[in-house]
Amino acid sequence: MVRSVGRWRSVTGGVRPRFSVGTGLVIAGLSLTAVAILLPVRLFASSGSAAGSSASGAQDDGLGVWNTPSGPLTPLDREFVGKVRQAGLWELPAGRQALQRGKRQAVRHAGRHLTEGHTDLNRRTADAARALAVTLPGQPTPEQQGWLAQLDAAEGDTYERLFVNLARRAHGKVFSLVAQVRANTRNAVIRDLATRANSVVLDHITALEQTGLVDFGALDGGPVSGGSGTATVAPPPAK
Repeated sequence: MVRSVGRWRSVTGGVRPRFSVGTGLVIAGLSLTAVAILLPVRLFASSGSAAGSSASGAQDDGLGVWNTPSGPLTPLDREFVGKVRQAGLWELPAGRQALQRGKRQAVRHAGRHLTEGHTDLNRRTADAARALAVTLPGQPTPEQQGWLAQLDAAEGDTYERLFVNLARRAHGKVFSLVAQVRANTRNAVIRDLATRANSVVLDHITALEQTGLVDFGALDGGPVSGGSGTATVAPPPAK
């Protein structure tokens, strides 16, 4: 008996390859497998990107990435320059005040570090903004003005505790931003500024903690208190 291997005749009389149906099933199976593999990968990449953006808390200024001689300048890079300057607008006068009004030597020491550090960062930030055509803030925010007003009104031990805890919380928040920018920026000017800011902010955190007045329980968003006094300040808004 002669066996046909390669072809079979359809009911309409046409000749079709014997294995066309099987081949089609194999191709369909491979296609489904590829979709099953690639779809989770794409979803994972998308969710990872969204999570990273959300975690950064960056405010997109809508201007996109700028091409500069020192490298790409992202919205986060520009926000960073502005926030370093914004911090100096209240921490520099607060440091000067602590240097003059502090009763404890450790508080005066912390005030000196804030004064020297933010004087240096103000200069470096102005240079970076000029090189990158970034507009800087010119005055403390209403919230920062409120902190300075409360420091003006506080006295003695209440003043010292309020100064230390307000400054320590603020430095903790900007420290996270500095680390993120330093790790991710592709702009040489921003990288240099972030490197210096990292050292300055860490130095200030250390000096403030060395006073022994930091209320670590209030760093996570609770009210900052002057201790025995009545001066308190609401926690900064979430970034």
